[in-house]
Amino acid sequence: MEQRAHFTKRMEELKVQVLRMASMAETAAQNAIKGLLENNCDLAEEVIMNDIKINELECDLDKFNIELLALGQPMARDLRFIVGAMRITSNLERIGDEAVNLAHRTVFLSTRPPLPYNQMLEQMSDVSKDMISRSVKSFADEDVALASQVCGMDNEADSLNIRILKELITNMVSETRLVERGVHSIMASNHLERIADQATNIAESVIFIVQGENVKHDCRG
Repeated sequence: MEQRAHFTKRMEELKVQVLRMASMAETAAQNAIKGLLENNCDLAEEVIMNDIKINELECDLDKFNIELLALGQPMARDLRFIVGAMRITSNLERIGDEAVNLAHRTVFLSTRPPLPYNQMLEQMSDVSKDMISRSVKSFADEDVALASQVCGMDNEADSLNIRILKELITNMVSETRLVERGVHSIMASNHLERIADQATNIAESVIFIVQGENVKHDCRG
């Protein structure tokens, strides 16, 4: 009984630490997006410098999860939670990486004249932020319905990314002086789309944890 109580406590600690990492990754993405939209180089540099903290926490959680698997010998839902947590920490680390990539685009673009306002890029930013927020909340609350909503939003992110690509290419063809900045803006949109993908992956893991159902690739419609 005492051993089970200790294992339960460690599982609770795992969830707390994953949510801590989620908060760090979400903040990194939000700041990277804010830096991009506001052409804020200082904020972008802050995102780049803070990424090491996310990486370090991922390493700590990997070790924690391996210890739980080896010592706790979990079964059924406990095993799914640990496996799901391992997937989610990997997704969160990648969100941090994409935030850094986005920040690097901002650092470059801040040295050039600003491009015309792009409403779709701002819309894409909002969708990506919303997907991260909902996916994290679905994990915290173990809410399958909310996780499914995130999965459904992935198509919107993909569609916006394609529309942004087409618009920027059209602009670059008509004005060659925009090519360099246009390419970096296209890459920024790609980073936002990848952030949305990682949020979808988190949502898929939540469904796996709660229902034991592997919806990977299927829940994107």
